[in-house]
Amino acid sequence: MHPELFEIPFIHLTVKGYGTMMVIAFLAAVTLIRRLSRSFTPDPQYITNASLYSLIAGVVGARLFYVIHYFAQFQGRLISVFAIWKGGLELLGGVLSAIVVIGFYCRYHKLPVRRYLDILAIGLMLALVFGRVGCFLNGCCFGKPTNLPWAVRFPYGSYAYCSQIYPNPERNRPQPQLNLPEEFFGYYNEEGKRVYGLKPYKDLIPEQKYMVDKGSYRCLPVHPTQLYSSVKGAVLALILYLFWRRNQKADVSKDCKKLFTKPGCIFGLMFIIYGISRFFMEFLRDDNPFGFDGLTISQNIGIAMVVFGVLLMIIFEKMKPDCLASPARQSRT
Repeated sequence: MHPELFEIPFIHLTVKGYGTMMVIAFLAAVTLIRRLSRSFTPDPQYITNASLYSLIAGVVGARLFYVIHYFAQFQGRLISVFAIWKGGLELLGGVLSAIVVIGFYCRYHKLPVRRYLDILAIGLMLALVFGRVGCFLNGCCFGKPTNLPWAVRFPYGSYAYCSQIYPNPERNRPQPQLNLPEEFFGYYNEEGKRVYGLKPYKDLIPEQKYMVDKGSYRCLPVHPTQLYSSVKGAVLALILYLFWRRNQKADVSKDCKKLFTKPGCIFGLMFIIYGISRFFMEFLRDDNPFGFDGLTISQNIGIAMVVFGVLLMIIFEKMKPDCLASPARQSRT
């Protein structure tokens, strides 16, 4: 876990691990999308422009999803909603927002929307590979305790650690998973006010530091669900790419008999396979609260994504292939 990779000298700003991986994810996705779109994009600048717009929309959407998900943290201090530099983004919100913006961008410039959405789907899954590594560095999106040999332990004060030392009624957990003695709680903040909460690591005495680092009060080992999701993103990207290659061959040969080879079907397939994988991944995660139906909000979104993806594939399958505008026409738009 490395939420802060390093500090920039003189200005004392830290470079965040999560943000760095988001930038790498964005660049990887844009590079792949530009490469795959060569067959129908007269000007690669369209991809660059759409990517920049989607990046802005993605940040806004990711923050909005986080604020909605954890709105209780912002009650009474709504101005903190805009403090993105302090962390608090949800990848799924950013992805959905970026998709909407790219769709509008393609429609405005009269670009083949469904073909762009197909390669966008592959690029998004590739971005997930790096994005989830960012979650691992940040310590969020953590898993349940496990004794598997590849389980990981997060440090004192991390999201996983704080989750384990408190009861969590929203996860149907009336008792803490890790019984931390009272002397680890309560400290004075910079204003001299008494705060009842987990002591900062710097305020622990050497014996306490040893206990939380190597002793009986260290974090319980948990599933590295962030890395599971990273591997999952690579697998899903490969699956979508293979289907895209299949559809490209059918497009060239004018073979209309094969099911789900029409433009846009890859995009619909992305919702289906991602929604299914996210639904089951939630059984290993330990961060999201359960809803009224006993499922987490991500599981409910996953179900909705599967239904939406099926509808998209049916609709796109019945539509005629979108016509590719000539380079001359597109260059005048």
